[in-house]
Amino acid sequence: MTACGGKAQEGTKETVQKNKDEKIIKVASQTTPMTDVVEVAAKEAEKDGWKIELIQVNDNIQYNELLKNKEVDANFAQHEPYMKKFNQEKKAKLVAIQKIYNAKVGFYSKDYKKIEDIPDGAKVAIPNDISNEGRALAILAEEGLITLKEGVGFEGTLKDIEKNDKNLEFVSIDLLNLAEAYNEKDVALVYNYPTYIAKIGLKPTDALFLEKTVDERFAISLVAREDNKESESIKELKKVMTSDSVKQFLEKEHSETLVPAF
Repeated sequence: MTACGGKAQEGTKETVQKNKDEKIIKVASQTTPMTDVVEVAAKEAEKDGWKIELIQVNDNIQYNELLKNKEVDANFAQHEPYMKKFNQEKKAKLVAIQKIYNAKVGFYSKDYKKIEDIPDGAKVAIPNDISNEGRALAILAEEGLITLKEGVGFEGTLKDIEKNDKNLEFVSIDLLNLAEAYNEKDVALVYNYPTYIAKIGLKPTDALFLEKTVDERFAISLVAREDNKESESIKELKKVMTSDSVKQFLEKEHSETLVPAF
């Protein structure tokens, strides 16, 4: 096993050097519009003699694992609080390089058109990861549905709820599965991102209410590692991902779901 590990390590070093020599940048991402942004940026990078390779994954774990293990140079799929939680849990050294856009997040309901119509004891589906849970609770507090302990802001947890006059029942669900909860018979409210709610045909204009106070920490960001954040490849990646082409693409194709953050 030690011998195999040594060869794998050598292989990784050789791959990194090869990519550097050939001016290849590998970027892991998960789904649209993040993957689309990488592809638009790739066309810009070609003008500078760089090739960006998109490595698409199917979940919210692999893009960080690939980056941590130096199998890619960067990723584009998450906000900084989520990245920091990964660093803490995995003892990783990932770094947020550049904010790219703020997604329009909020709560959706198939049964209710007004907040005041939400009944006592209604079920509310929220993300089960701590960073997105805090954001969801802050939005509910902003709408007056709950009251959080003073000062917790976007970092609140279910334990920080001080008032819950409607006796809302919270159901914690993996972010990738939240959209399915929308059609559950007894779920009154579902938190979600435009990317995930789109798969059931919804968009932010369909939300019962959206986030009003945007915390820039939650901007979807370009992420690299501590050891390569100053490299030429990451500098090039930051340049092309904040190019006019990317900004125009976001504003033209995705204005309903996001706002550029650069």
